[in-house]
Amino acid sequence: MMEESPAFGKITVASEVLETIVRMTTLAVEGVVRMTPAAGLQRTLGIEDGVQIVVENGTVRIDLHIVAESGYNMMSLGRQIQIEVSKVVEEIVGLEVEAVNVYVEDVALARRD
Repeated sequence: MMEESPAFGKITVASEVLETIVRMTTLAVEGVVRMTPAAGLQRTLGIEDGVQIVVENGTVRIDLHIVAESGYNMMSLGRQIQIEVSKVVEEIVGLEVEAVNVYVEDVALARRD
């Protein structure tokens, strides 16, 4: 949970709100099919969350685990996610982003809407 105490009172942003903002921003990047849990125990247990966030000393570190659409350049896709997520977190939440780490866990065909 992030808190700030200006002269008017206290402002608190729940960590779940930050996770939702990050998840929505990541999924909006063209070439991201879906989020996926990190490889290992989370995936084995069926936990469906590909976002991990650590807030320390007013900065944010974000780990994102994604499934990319086949045919996209993985490095370019990862960089685009880093740019978009950093921008949104700094603009909407007002926190400095220390790192956005993107892990491409799998590749899949595009979603058919």
